[in-house]
Amino acid sequence: MNTSAMLLGNDRRMFVVEFLQKSSGYADLRDVVEYIAEREGKTDRKHRKSIYVSLIQTHLPKMEREGVITYRAGTVRLIKVPENVSVYLEIVRENDIRWSTFYILLSLSSAIISYAITNWHGVFISMVFLSLSIIHRSKEHLLLKNGE
Repeated sequence: MNTSAMLLGNDRRMFVVEFLQKSSGYADLRDVVEYIAEREGKTDRKHRKSIYVSLIQTHLPKMEREGVITYRAGTVRLIKVPENVSVYLEIVRENDIRWSTFYILLSLSSAIISYAITNWHGVFISMVFLSLSIIHRSKEHLLLKNGE
């Protein structure tokens, strides 16, 4: 498995990299666990313990073998992030608009304008893009909701 696929294959590994990038490249494991718990929407003690165990037993060793991080004495340090993974680490702040939402609005606007000028090819193409944007947004929403 290549490094990019290993990171992109699991949200918790992506959250580790995301948090380390926000934290100047290193952080206490306790802070990483808290960040992941908040991102997953469950901050109770049992869930934080589950995150801690999965990081210690699975995710951090994988990331260390791939040369992405080092983990020593409770501190996680970011070594490198593959270039093609950085694109997927887009951080969307609470009040920002997601790209999928932007594309929905853009294709909907295009469909309305095409309809107004009776450009049926434009309407059809806009509706195809609108459908794809809605599908992408719903999948993104489910992933965020389920913490996957």
